[in-house]
Amino acid sequence: MKKAKNTNKLLALCRKILWFLKSRYFFAAFCIVLEFVEILTVFSFLYKYFFPITVAGKLFNAGVLLYLINREETPEFKLPWTFLMLVVPVMGAFAFVVLSSTENSRDLQKRHRASAAKLAPYLKRKDQTELLSEEADREARLQAAYLQRAAGMPCCGNTQITYYRTGQEFYQALLESLERAEQFIFMEYFIIESGSMWDPIYEVLQRKAAQGVEVCLMYDDIGCMGTLPSRYDRIVRRDGIRCMVSNRFRPVLSNVHNNRDHRKITVIDGNTGFTGGINLADEYINAVEKFGYWKDTAVKLEGDAVGSLTALFLSFWNTQCEKTEDTLDYGIYMETSEDTLDYGIYMETSEEKKTGEGAVIPFGDGPDLLYPESIGKNVYLNIIHTAREYLYITSPYLICDHEILNSLRLAAGKGVDVRIIVPHIPDKQIVFLMTQSNYPSLIQAGVKIYEYTPGFIHAKNFVCDDRFAVCGTINLDYRSLAHHYECGVWMYRTGCIGNMKEDFRKTLEASQEILLEQARLKLWKRLPAETLKLFTPLF
Repeated sequence: MKKAKNTNKLLALCRKILWFLKSRYFFAAFCIVLEFVEILTVFSFLYKYFFPITVAGKLFNAGVLLYLINREETPEFKLPWTFLMLVVPVMGAFAFVVLSSTENSRDLQKRHRASAAKLAPYLKRKDQTELLSEEADREARLQAAYLQRAAGMPCCGNTQITYYRTGQEFYQALLESLERAEQFIFMEYFIIESGSMWDPIYEVLQRKAAQGVEVCLMYDDIGCMGTLPSRYDRIVRRDGIRCMVSNRFRPVLSNVHNNRDHRKITVIDGNTGFTGGINLADEYINAVEKFGYWKDTAVKLEGDAVGSLTALFLSFWNTQCEKTEDTLDYGIYMETSEDTLDYGIYMETSEEKKTGEGAVIPFGDGPDLLYPESIGKNVYLNIIHTAREYLYITSPYLICDHEILNSLRLAAGKGVDVRIIVPHIPDKQIVFLMTQSNYPSLIQAGVKIYEYTPGFIHAKNFVCDDRFAVCGTINLDYRSLAHHYECGVWMYRTGCIGNMKEDFRKTLEASQEILLEQARLKLWKRLPAETLKLFTPLF
């Protein structure tokens, strides 16, 4: 029996290796490694045999190091680069210049600003900040004011919010809403994969496009590299659906590959919008099992706040396909200007008026070139600092910077009931090891850590004091908080917050609490985890 089990494991491993060798991942990795080796070989030869180049290299390394030290960045970002420049002089500086340069993305920044300026008048008309006029709403008013300034999104009322506890619940609601589409459908996802979930959705999209509904699909190239054919967008266009590939991958060394479109957005007729952690692949609805039971969540918005999700989609779509005279080809898939979407047509849709409690602000976040402030991180910090009674968090990863970790410890130290649920069955063992390395300091401060024993929890939720909540795509890791394009929905005293709290408590019943003696990693695990954590801000 044991021999048969080992044979099956070996066969499964061989199949994975064979799949990787045939995939675009292997081609991409091979090209980048080849380019890096070529640059390293040429540089090493010149550096060794030409004295002037040696001197110039040392001066170059010192200059880049001084620039880094004086640059306005977090210590977590500066430390690994400084370490590399000291341990591997010149090559560390060269890597910093190549992977941290934003020059190739300046045009993207200009187009993003132009898009935001065009959308601003439509969003301003939706603002209902007066909802937070009571003295009891002061903390909410301050948080809303931050989002209005940093993300440019209005505070909305008149919005019904439905919370979905599982991918299965979300999937059925999504299909029903798509069937009711009459004007347009916008969909933006990080991962799409043919199967039990995506195929029926795509059939609805084809049918709606044939009926004259405007259907626009956007997906991330690297996110779908292992799940869709390389030119899937061409297939989609033949079916009458407009399609955009976000940040199409090119096998060259560039920091732009770090900025993935991790958003999950569906907007239907400007009246109904969905977002949350759920991608369009079978594991999200448990049609296949990857890491035990897959627990994920989402929200549906109906009413005024849907306009903000529409704006997020339109802005990102048009930012990628509107060209200016000095446009540089830096790897984002460029359409012609004829493929841009008119803001007025979709932002001025006749919305069915809804009544809903509280205030809602959907918001976007992204790399610092387009979003100078870490909006997702600051939204989370604002909620942590506001907490008075309890703070419930679900996240697949717990690899955040010192500021967030210290804020969580401080909240627990003040007596706030801080509880965090992470997976018990991880999707990435190395990432899980780094997550576990943060357990001891949090537990010692009074934070309660739980692992979801049935499998993998992918939900990204914050719930606080029956007043505040966030549901969206933003993980507690550096990729989400610094590099990716993300989105979320900030909520204050909305009806669904109670449902989110109840779902958290039920999820706790299926989770095991991690005690301090269990949390302490053995030395052979702790050393690699701490070493890897040093470099996580870079990737």
